[in-house]
Formats: sequence, structure tokens, C-alpha cells
Amino acid sequence: MPRVGIEPLRRFVVEVLEKLGAPREHAEITADVLIESDKRDIPSHGVARLERYVKDIQAGTIDPKATPTILKETKTTLVVDGNAGLGQVIAKKVMERVIEKAKESGMAAASIRNSNHYGIAGYYAKMALAKDLIGISITNSAPLMVPTFGRTVVLGTNPVAFAVPAGKERPFFFDGATTTVPRGKLEVYARLKKEIPLSWATDETGAPTSDPVRVLKNMIERAGGGLAPLGGSGEEGAGYKGYDMSAILDILSGALSLGAMGTEVYGTKGAPPGVCHFLAAMDPAAFVDLDAFKARMDSFIQMLKNAPKQEGAERIWIAGEKEWLAEERNRTEVPLDEPTVEQLKKIGAELGVEFKL
Repeated sequence: MPRVGIEPLRRFVVEVLEKLGAPREHAEITADVLIESDKRDIPSHGVARLERYVKDIQAGTIDPKATPTILKETKTTLVVDGNAGLGQVIAKKVMERVIEKAKESGMAAASIRNSNHYGIAGYYAKMALAKDLIGISITNSAPLMVPTFGRTVVLGTNPVAFAVPAGKERPFFFDGATTTVPRGKLEVYARLKKEIPLSWATDETGAPTSDPVRVLKNMIERAGGGLAPLGGSGEEGAGYKGYDMSAILDILSGALSLGAMGTEVYGTKGAPPGVCHFLAAMDPAAFVDLDAFKARMDSFIQMLKNAPKQEGAERIWIAGEKEWLAEERNRTEVPLDEPTVEQLKKIGAELGVEFKL
């Protein structure tokens, strides 16, 4: 795949968003979150998503100038209205406040309603690591998951990210959807004209399918079928656990903020989608000595990595380790597939912003 310099790519995304009315700060935050995803080799949530934001801003479902409004606040909690702004801007600004509160009180959380897609959940959990905090980031999303024994989508991919500081080891950093894969992964396979494994999604009848284009078309048209819960459809692979976990994360995001849930998210065509988030931070130093906690995390991570390996396996990975390595590898350039490059060129041509490799 072509490799694109991060700085010119960042300038391009910022200029595109500014052309659409986003203030410089909002454009820079959004660009940083998208490129962070590509740096971590997660193309499903990287700059390939820019086209979606462009269309949503042009359609009026994202207000690129909007800033979040605090509806209720205590020493340790926030309820926030995102005012249909860019999800990245809303989540970053709220997570900054959550981190401040956690440093003051030991832990803090915020539930956010009326937002938009905020990129990778891990970006906001990772913010807490810089302050030696545990970070948690959760969001609901457009209904894309077919519940166990269901035929139509009801819940979102509803990802959760959990970042924990360590000492000598890299932080433990989980970031994953509660579906077998996120929608973006289907979009990647569709762009590359590849079949998907049968455990990933179902067709309009509820049967497993290998055709990502068919699944994406059905989800857009609400014709039936969609992504399988983590564990797959039915009970054999315990997919009901992924289904129930998705529901729990929807409760934290949507119910606590009195926002949209399930099929209500993206429920009215042409209206803001009402995406909801839940962000939290905890200070290990409020529980135990921080250095002792980090040493404990190091020993735990080493316990996992040094466990006996199955025959033929080279190593045991911990959550986020592959992504940390990718980030180190992609410090100055990121890989972009050809369809994404062409898509960015098209966006640039339409808005008068030059795209350079």
C-alpha cells in the first residue's frame, strides 16, 4: 500500500474540515484522532472516515462549529450535550475535564448525548495514561448488530477501550467492538473486493454470509441482517455475551445521559444521529501507591506474556501491544489503501484542497 506522510495528510484533513466551516482547533482535533487510528494500523477508523464526515457536515447532521454543553455536574460526574458537533471534539474536550476531576477526586465519569461518531474509542482512554490514570472510553453507535436469534439490527458495534498504565512494560490497552468486527472492517473488505469470514455477519434472512457489500447494503437500507455479536450468531460461540455487553455499554452511554439508544441512534433520516458516549478515569494512587501499582501491572503483564505457548506460536500478545508496535513503525508515514487515496483525492478536488502523497 502507498505510504503517506503524516504531516501533509494532517494538513489536508484540517484544510478540508476548515473549508466546511470547522474552526481550526476542531479540524486539528478531528485530524489527530483519524490519523492516530491509521498510525495504529486500524484503517477502518482512520482518514478513510473523512468522506463520511464531509457528507454529514454537508447534510447538516454534524455542526462543525458546535461545542459541548454541561447539563449537570458534580465533583466526580458530568452529563453533557454534544450539540451535534464533531464527535472527536466533544469527546476530547469532555475527557480533558474528566481527567481533571479524577486527579482531584480519585475517579470521575461523564455521560454524553447528542454527539456524532468519535473515531477510535482508544484515543480518549489513552489520554488518561499521560496523567498516570486508568482511562475508559465507551460509545454507542448506529444499529449494526443483530441480537442473538434476531434477524434485524438493534444495537450498535458499541466499542469499549480500557487503558492502564504500567512501569517498564507498555500500558495494557484494550480497544474493541462488541461485534465480531466493526462496520469499518467490512468497508475495508468491500473496498478491496475481499470476502469476509462467515462468523462476521448475517444476510437479510439471518444466515451467515461472506459478502461484505451485501451486508453493508442491507444495513443501509434496513433490509435485515447485519454484524454478529462478539462470539458470532446463535449460542454456540456464546455470541449472547457480546450482545449483552453491547446492551450494557448502551446503558452507560445512552441511558445515563437520557440520550438515544439502540435503534434510536441514527433513527431519523436527515437529523443528527444522537450518538452517546461514556468516558471515565480512575487514579490508581487513590487506591494504592502508584509505583507499587505499576510494578504490579508489570508483573501481571509478564505473567501473561511468559505463559507456556501453544505449539508453533512465537509469542503471547497483551492488549494493545501490536498497535503500540505499529505506532512506532508509523511515526512519520501511514499506509493507505488505493481506494482510500482515490477517495481523498476526490474530496480534495470537490473542495479545492490539493491532496499530495
